[in-house]
Order: sequence, then C-alpha cells, then structure tokens
Amino acid sequence: MPVDYMVRGFHYKTLLKCFFPLLVLISFVIVLLVDNFTPAIAQLPRQEIRGVWMTNNDFDTLKDRDKVQDAVSQLRRLNFNTIYSVVWNSGYAMYPSAVAQRAGIQPFVLRGADGHDILADLITQAHRQGLLVIPWFEFGFMAPPTSELALNHPDWFTQKPDGSQTSISAAGEVMWLNPFHPEVQQFISNLVLEIVSQYDADGIQFDDHMSLPYEFGYDQYTVNLYTQETKNNPPTNPQDQAWMRWRADKITAFMVKLNQAVKAVKPQAIFSISPNYYDFAYKFQLQDWLAWMRLNIVDELIVQIYRPNLQSFIAKISRPEIKEAQKMIPTGVGIMAGLQNNRVPMQQIKSQVRAAQERGLGIAFFYYKSLWDDAPEPLPARQSAFQSFFPAPAFRSAME
Repeated sequence: MPVDYMVRGFHYKTLLKCFFPLLVLISFVIVLLVDNFTPAIAQLPRQEIRGVWMTNNDFDTLKDRDKVQDAVSQLRRLNFNTIYSVVWNSGYAMYPSAVAQRAGIQPFVLRGADGHDILADLITQAHRQGLLVIPWFEFGFMAPPTSELALNHPDWFTQKPDGSQTSISAAGEVMWLNPFHPEVQQFISNLVLEIVSQYDADGIQFDDHMSLPYEFGYDQYTVNLYTQETKNNPPTNPQDQAWMRWRADKITAFMVKLNQAVKAVKPQAIFSISPNYYDFAYKFQLQDWLAWMRLNIVDELIVQIYRPNLQSFIAKISRPEIKEAQKMIPTGVGIMAGLQNNRVPMQQIKSQVRAAQERGLGIAFFYYKSLWDDAPEPLPARQSAFQSFFPAPAFRSAME
C-alpha cells in the first residue's frame, strides 16, 4: 500500500477518534430536538378550529344525501375542518332517538329524504373528506312551552320568583329545564351518551343554553334543595351573589359528571363548549365556563361574539380569560355570517376574521346557509372571500 494512503488512513482514524464523541453528542442533540419539536409541529394544524354550524335552517341541505355531499366537498375545498351539526333543538332529537321515544317527548322520528339517518350520513361523508363532525346540543336546558317535553314533564321545569316559567330568547318563548333536578340531569345525560356511543362522532358540543337565566330556580324542588343545604330560603333577589354562586356551582358539578360519562364511553371525544363571553355568561346565565375550563373538562372553546361593531368585537376577544384558554386548549371565536332576516356584509366578516386570526384564534361561522345563500354579495364573491380566510388545509383529529 502506498505510504501516502497509509498516512491518510492514519489521519482519518485519528480524526475520527477525536471527533467521534462530538458526533455522538450532536446526533443526540438532534434526536432530542426532533423528539421535542415534531409533536408540536404535528399538533398545531390539528388544533386550529375552522368550523361552521349547521342549524335547523340548514335542514334542506342536511336531509338530502347529494346536498350533504356537495356541502361537505365545498367546505373541504375552502379548507374548513369542523362541522357542528344540530342534534337537539326545540325539545326534540334531530336523529332517531330511543331515549326521546322512551321519555314520551317525540311522536316522530326525524329522517332524511330517503328515510336515512341524517346524522350518520353527515358523519360518514364528512369523514371521507377529512372533516370532523361534532354534534351540537343546541337547546341545552331550553324547550318551547308547546313541546311534548314541556307538556309531558311539567315537573322537570323551573320558574321565576313570581311563578312564571318562560323567557324570551332568540328562539322565541321558551321554558327552562331544571338543571338541578336528578331526573333532568339523567335525561340530558342519556341523550348525550346516546349520541356519543351510537355514532362515529368526534365529540359533543354545548352552547350558551347549557345554562339557566339568573331569574330562574324558584321551583319547589330547588327551593327545598337550597334550604336543605344552606338552612336558608333562596333570596328574593335572584342576583344575590351567594344564590347565584350556588346555582352556578350546581351546573358546574353536573357538567363535570357529564364530561366523565362522555369520556368513559369515548375517551377521545372532544368535549366542546360555545358559550357567550364570560361576564355575560356568568352574570346572566349562571354559566361559569371559566371554572369548567380550569377543572379540565373542556377540550375546546368557541366564544360567541355576534356583534357588528368591530371595536366591541376586538375588546371581547382580547379578554384575559380568552388568553388563558388559548394556553390550555384549542380556542376560537364564533362569528356571525348572517341570518335570514339580517344579512351580514362580507366586509364585516373579513374584519372580524382578520382580528381573530391576528390573535391566534380559530373561527366558527354561524351558520352554513348564511355563508353564501342568505348573503348580500353574489355567490362567487362570497366563496372567494371564504377561500382567502383559509388558504391552506389545517386538518384536525379527535382527542388522543
């Protein structure tokens, strides 16, 4: 072997011997970096909420398989990733519910145009396109006074100090199920677990109606329970702080139990909430969603901010509790895309989307049909604008 090759070989071996520990250290650091950063990079796209609610106003779409396919394909093209589909509205289940039938509250079974299960079809078609479906328990504890639920179970409902039982909501005149009554809690739990266990849904969502207006809670059952626990009668002032806290804590305790029941059936289910902004939610609806979040029973939060004024919108999405949520769970804002009698201009939607995205918030639009049908601009202009909001895909997955 030539001398120069022998010398070179000696030098290579010497250098390798000297630098080998350093190479090992560099490799180890690279592995650590990859291990530490890869999960975060992989999780970020899954956590961005790009959702839309599908309501009773969208039923013309939901009941038709072909229209559902078109809707899902369209949402996929526009890089949405989550559909919140109504399953509980006006005291009725929007799917074939044995629980509702047993309770004697549903004289009909809601099915699609060809007799199919609407929810099952939506989930199947959405999953084929990579979208999540999180059934939306829209009416919560609320039901119209003309519903079979109200007529057949009057003892399940609560009342105001004067004995009246209704309030006016965006859905019209409604009564409120007593969230403190064990039979009500069991009924609601059974409905929720029926959905979670029987469908391949990615979770369940509760909105601002999983609450109780502060004027309510003066039914005999609740009065007796409060008196038994506190040795006092409920204050005549429904906004008494201790009385409000007692009722809010009872609702929180129920939500903790409901979360545990859902997770026992499907641990990966997303337990989603879409309340009003916190000050309003607690003071007017006894909905202490900040406590729910701190108790780790909330997997994602979408705060409804339905207001046209941009500065007011920005003030609400910049609140400390929103920033706190962002550190813990996927967090988004509900943006009004329009109503049948209140068409929202795209410029308003754009400015709110921009403000939310600048603050790292996800977005859910209320509701599907108003994205482009109930709108002041032509269909192509609306769809082009929505395409600009989400220029690249951001896939999500259920909880791991």
